[in-house]
Amino acid sequence: MKTTLKETSTARYWPLGQIIMARVREFYREPEALFWVYGFPILLVVGLGVAFRNKPVERITVDVEAGGQAEAVVGALSAQSKFVAGVFSADEAKLRLRTGKADLTVAASTGSTPHYDYFFDPSRPESMLARNAVDDALERADGRKDVAQATDHEFNEPGGRYIDFLIPGLLGMSLMGGGLWGVGFVTVDMRIRKLLKRFLATPMRKSDFLTGVMISRLLFMVPEVIVLLVFARFVFGVMIYGSILAVLFLILLGAVTFAGLGLLVASRARTLEAVSGLMNLVMLPMWLLSGIFFSSDRFPEVVQPAIKVLPLTALIDALRAVMQEGASLASQLPQVGLLTAWAVVTFFLALRWFRWI
Repeated sequence: MKTTLKETSTARYWPLGQIIMARVREFYREPEALFWVYGFPILLVVGLGVAFRNKPVERITVDVEAGGQAEAVVGALSAQSKFVAGVFSADEAKLRLRTGKADLTVAASTGSTPHYDYFFDPSRPESMLARNAVDDALERADGRKDVAQATDHEFNEPGGRYIDFLIPGLLGMSLMGGGLWGVGFVTVDMRIRKLLKRFLATPMRKSDFLTGVMISRLLFMVPEVIVLLVFARFVFGVMIYGSILAVLFLILLGAVTFAGLGLLVASRARTLEAVSGLMNLVMLPMWLLSGIFFSSDRFPEVVQPAIKVLPLTALIDALRAVMQEGASLASQLPQVGLLTAWAVVTFFLALRWFRWI
């Protein structure tokens, strides 16, 4: 059975498939792109994970001025492992405090009741904390009785650390950056290089081009965040308490949403300066308000409605609920609905307003 010329031409010219393959080839031929997509997020996790790692309780260095009850004070403080206490002359103790070698200087005087003079630097938080801790320890040593008893319990479980809070935010940030820069910036660059003008002379439809660009970006964006999740799990012990499939679904939905937003931003821009300005205008509010590095609940109530409708806020909130709290995907339907609405509306508007030249 012979293949007709029409069938051969149809098989050879598949606009959607061709644009996807072209974008894939363009991507892996640029080594620097591989670094920014796969390497940079991991370096960011390493840096922030180390910076905000769980630290043991730091020991407080206390200098006691010689004379009076100095030895008794040192003995009372040394009974607790968190204090490092020693006796120094008044001048030497003040010098050590000024140069940061000590957190606090204590001068103890004798009398009917013990009296302590505390010298500390109010601009140093550790010095202020040392003053309160030492005062409490010395008063207890002098016989103060607390009405209520308390027992300290250290909480150091996976899921409650800053790194566990941070990873969903970084995932959302990565998806946002990949959608806007990887789709929007590339599309405008193709317009500047007159590549889109050449596509205009072909039977390719705008829907084929926009869908192809979006899908080709998803081929790299989704594996990028999965690599980030795996790295965080094995290096920092970040666990997913909810469904892994739910997390993957949210990642895919977020990737589609920000790819659509990137296409919308690039639909009319003709210069790199214009698209860069538009992308920064779109990204900056989400960088600041959506809770990447700290909870968006810190902002005043009056701006909360505006924050909640941002796509990055919805994505990060849903990811944190599933990953940290073990929430089901069904419980995140409001966030899923909001992301879906953003994806549909932005792609429809991009298709309507897109210009080849």
